[in-house]
Amino acid sequence: MSIRQAFIMSEYVGTVSVFNGPDPDIKLHADTAKEIQAISLAIHEAVDEGMAPEEIGVFVRSADELSRARKAVNEAGQTPLELSDRVEDRTGRIAIGTMHLAKGLEFRHVIVMACDEDILPDQDRIDTVADEVELDEVYDTERHLFYVACTRAREKLLVSGVKPESEFIADLG
Repeated sequence: MSIRQAFIMSEYVGTVSVFNGPDPDIKLHADTAKEIQAISLAIHEAVDEGMAPEEIGVFVRSADELSRARKAVNEAGQTPLELSDRVEDRTGRIAIGTMHLAKGLEFRHVIVMACDEDILPDQDRIDTVADEVELDEVYDTERHLFYVACTRAREKLLVSGVKPESEFIADLG
């Protein structure tokens, strides 16, 4: 089952997509150093196999995790381009950004990293919830952000986190 099919079948998403994306490769690590090393290796392998750096996107939940993405890209010997609202030439650089900025973008290879239990869903948002209805809304929007980031992949999707991992990883099947 592809990532898009899994999310389409999920009760949490009320939309239907006619596209099929790649099945996710899910990697869980003992600590952030091991995750960064594994992501760096995945980037290095993709470039060695002929993928241009600008065809790779690395997404994290929030700006607080961008340093992890930046470090993985740097360790792979590549140059990160931090996505923002302004348009920039991505040629020769690997895009890194938050899940919010993934919307509308497309890459051959997408890496969604830092999918740790205390990061996704955003614990700060959960801590400010007043009631169960609001909690459901927070979970829905957090799950949607994860979905958006994952569905930016055309050919290859790697989802990574540190144990204990986000409960949303179970949505991937």
